[in-house]
Amino acid sequence: MNDNQKNGKSSHGLEPLMKDTPDLVCFSHLRWNFVYQRPQHLLSRCARDHRVFYIEEPKFGKDEARLEVSQPQEGLTIVVPHLPNGLTEETLNETLQRLINDLFARHEIHTYMLWYYTPMALNFTRHLKPVVVIYDCMDELTLFKNAPAALKKLEVELFSRADLVFTGGQSLYEVKCHQHPSVHCFPSSIDVAHFGQARNELAEPADQAQIPHPRLGFFGVIDERFDLHLLEGLAQARPEWHFVMVGPVVKINTATLPKRDNIHYLGSKSYQELPVYLSGWDIALLPFARNDATRFISPTKTPEYLAGGKPVVSTSIQDVVYPYGEQQLVRIADTVTDTVTAIEELLAQTGEQKADWLRQVDEFLAEKSWDQTWQQMSQLIQAALDSYTLKTPLPDPAGYPLQSPATMPWLVKDRGDNLKTFDYLIVGAGFAGSVLAERLACGSGKKVLLIDKRPHIAGNAYDHYDAQGILVHKYGPHIFHTNSRDVFVYLSRFTQWRPYEHRVRASVDGQLVPIPINLDTINQLYGLNLTSYQLEEFFASVAEPRPEINTSEDVVVSQVGKELYEKFFRNYTRKQWDLDPSELDSSVIARVPIRTNRDDRYFTDVYQAMPLYGYTRMFENMLDHRHIKVMFNTDFQDIKDYVSYREVIYTGPVDEYFNYCYGKLPYRSLNFKFETLDKEYHQPVAVINYPNQHLYTRVTEFKHLTGQEHGKTSLVYEYPCAEGDPYYPIPRPENAELYRKYKALADSTANVHFVGRLATYKYYNMDQVTAQALTLYTKLSGQSRADSLKTHTAGPVYVLNGVPAAQPVRPSP
Repeated sequence: MNDNQKNGKSSHGLEPLMKDTPDLVCFSHLRWNFVYQRPQHLLSRCARDHRVFYIEEPKFGKDEARLEVSQPQEGLTIVVPHLPNGLTEETLNETLQRLINDLFARHEIHTYMLWYYTPMALNFTRHLKPVVVIYDCMDELTLFKNAPAALKKLEVELFSRADLVFTGGQSLYEVKCHQHPSVHCFPSSIDVAHFGQARNELAEPADQAQIPHPRLGFFGVIDERFDLHLLEGLAQARPEWHFVMVGPVVKINTATLPKRDNIHYLGSKSYQELPVYLSGWDIALLPFARNDATRFISPTKTPEYLAGGKPVVSTSIQDVVYPYGEQQLVRIADTVTDTVTAIEELLAQTGEQKADWLRQVDEFLAEKSWDQTWQQMSQLIQAALDSYTLKTPLPDPAGYPLQSPATMPWLVKDRGDNLKTFDYLIVGAGFAGSVLAERLACGSGKKVLLIDKRPHIAGNAYDHYDAQGILVHKYGPHIFHTNSRDVFVYLSRFTQWRPYEHRVRASVDGQLVPIPINLDTINQLYGLNLTSYQLEEFFASVAEPRPEINTSEDVVVSQVGKELYEKFFRNYTRKQWDLDPSELDSSVIARVPIRTNRDDRYFTDVYQAMPLYGYTRMFENMLDHRHIKVMFNTDFQDIKDYVSYREVIYTGPVDEYFNYCYGKLPYRSLNFKFETLDKEYHQPVAVINYPNQHLYTRVTEFKHLTGQEHGKTSLVYEYPCAEGDPYYPIPRPENAELYRKYKALADSTANVHFVGRLATYKYYNMDQVTAQALTLYTKLSGQSRADSLKTHTAGPVYVLNGVPAAQPVRPSP
């Protein structure tokens, strides 16, 4: 342990948020001394600031169970479990768990992070209690040869446990990003100085010195991912070319390797030796087969070859084609003929052509290094550690007297032990609070503390992956739709969109019919074949006009009559509100249209879509700013007197803010029952309403909303109730009058701004709350609406013609 690790400081001189720098314990399927690759690059850098324990998969033999422990560098401990042959799976996992516990006790590992390369390690690590869990998914292991059958299921579990997921390439990111709310792409990087040595004339190693030129080389593992047929075809087509293969042969029979006089297998070499071999090649090869095992690989050797100044020819591996092939840094060829042509063209390049290519290579590699990758990962890890600390409930505020700043929690101090002052304390991390936090921090440079009673951001829009790995909405379905271009363009800064038009069916008289009522609804329900014009006449014939439209019953009966009112609306409304439609304001049902055409969309807004990676991911991007601090499990009343702030933005219940001085404002709530079925789909559409039968009002099947591909499906049943979280303000005259009293108090309260559904006692859709928040920000900032929507950051806004462009990642502030 170095001095920085002992005193809890990083090698960069920064004092960590946590009192003790946590250790990092890694579980890997790769041997540390096998091939020097991604784990070694990252964790050797991690070991500068943390104690790192790298635990390999066990070795089996005749020995008793034990741990082989070594320390190749300061701060890094390699642990190899040795187990006797013949153990059952249960005994094997119990033994590993015991050995891990002994390791933790012996090395005093108390506060720690877990870093997984293999989900299989969950079998013996579930009992551990880390502060942060990281899954560095560097390959799609389930597609590798001899992959364990349980691997896929365990990966789903690991996703549910992980705080952060890193992927080893873009193609793997695109597959995994929808499986977890915090997935980050970190493709293969490069130690430019190390491999840049190959641009110099280095002394030839003895086993390569006698091989004639031109030499075409490869270094790496030779396994089922290697295209042996391509290698043999090239060697046969050009016997004067010599193919130098550097690396171990694993998982394939060496007898299957092509054997020709111009193919040279030199075996494994150390990481330090690779530039020496690379220096002596004329062309570097990436001859990967195109099979399941290579679908998502991001070869580390691609930038290593380029750093060594060697022209590269690769098969069409997706993460090589993009970006290397696309930027003409690497030639792409799959057949023997095309590969021969590419090699011949590269061998024939003039000095000027090669110099121009090298300039492009150096410009590309200038922005890539393992140091930069680790620094970016470290920032995400630190944020996760911060979040872990924030999730710890505050002690009794009585323990923090105002007159003694030294006893305040770390939250209210800066690094210099000065009292930290926030410009805004925002209560509630749903749409209203989060939009205002982002705008104030990003648009005006304000320091914001955002708090929420719940253990998460995104309010009622919060989504997450359930135990089966299916993305679900915790508080019922949230479908985004708006006619406001400002709102859509604004939110498009933080998410890509999945086009989605919502459709609902109602279970009526044993049939599933479209709702809102349209031409198909009536024809299907009554066995008719009406045209749109005839349907207008039908509605006119059954409608019962009312002299005044005051209630929800008036709205429906005056349009479609009593029978359809009873079939579709009355009982549904009774369940939802515990009131008859005749007792409810007309606004409750006025939002549901009646149509004479076949349009079965629930909404007709101009913009209809779902966040591609879910609402939670969108909120994370929105709140990713250095001026925003987020606290979970935090009640406004518990913290308001112990944090220094200038103004409050309050999105909670307005009556609660004033301690219910006029009495409680009534709300309807919901209970949710989730169910997972072992089938791909259960319903024809996302939502089915049940107006008459059953206690629940509707059933939602989430995969219709998210577009997720999964062998199982998850549903939620909604049961309206009187007690619970406040969801729907009850639109009755007496409730409106009670709210007016609270509004008068709110309007007279200095430096507190009330915004959102609960604070203004009115039901809003998500886009309406967003618009309300943006309007308040315009007022607070003193800017025009157009200026208030500017990013005030470097980098683009990811919207093109109203549709977001490829990458939704937030520009750094």
